[in-house]
Amino acid sequence: MNGFNVLLKKEWREYSRNYKLIWIPLVFILFGVIEPLTNRYLPEIMEKVGNLPEGAEFPWPEFTGQDVFISLMSQYQMIGLLIIILGFMGAISAERKNGTASLLYVRPLSFTSYFMSKWITINVIVLGSVWVGFGSSWYYIWALFGKVPVQDVMVFLAVYSLWIVFVTSIVLALSASFSTGVTAALGIVLTIIGSVLDSVIGQFWTITPWKLPNYAALMLTKGADRTDFWLTVVLTALLIGILVIAGILMSKRNASKATV
Repeated sequence: MNGFNVLLKKEWREYSRNYKLIWIPLVFILFGVIEPLTNRYLPEIMEKVGNLPEGAEFPWPEFTGQDVFISLMSQYQMIGLLIIILGFMGAISAERKNGTASLLYVRPLSFTSYFMSKWITINVIVLGSVWVGFGSSWYYIWALFGKVPVQDVMVFLAVYSLWIVFVTSIVLALSASFSTGVTAALGIVLTIIGSVLDSVIGQFWTITPWKLPNYAALMLTKGADRTDFWLTVVLTALLIGILVIAGILMSKRNASKATV
């Protein structure tokens, strides 16, 4: 337990020194603030600076608070996921390459503690960033578009958070298995491109982790099919467990590849 606590402090100190504890939440907050302001004032901005011909109109749909939450989630599905992948793709692989891992591997620390300390720290940073991002947006949504029921927002955040944990588990398991470059490529394919493909041809299946953002949006609006939703939650939890176990095993297997 003492070894695990030492590794947790190491991870926390490392992410403090490289400022990921600061800039990642700030990016999510920035998008959280911009999204409702853009949806509210874009028609006026286009009218003032859009150089539209005289008499031309710029129709813009009437958004509800729920619509803006879902619109912000779409931003996070592209830019947010890219930040997560690029920010943590070298969590394990980079330590193997720069020699930091060799200093750890010679100590009496278990690979379970090694992997889990990273998994917990990364999820705290990423989930905290996503939550403060939606929280900052919630204020402007309330002020500009009206109230959104607290219970609906909490369920929405819980479902979307499970998807985020699934993504961070993929990135960390890949980092334990491959080089940093391969981790980035596979991470983008499995998460961002996988989500796009699911939105295009995903009507043929309803139970998959890639459906979680859709279920989160449905929870915020008209509700989702509870059977498919809960089966998806169970499947995602199982896959997260498998990714964690695979990450631990691959960390141990690739320990000999660490630069000395």
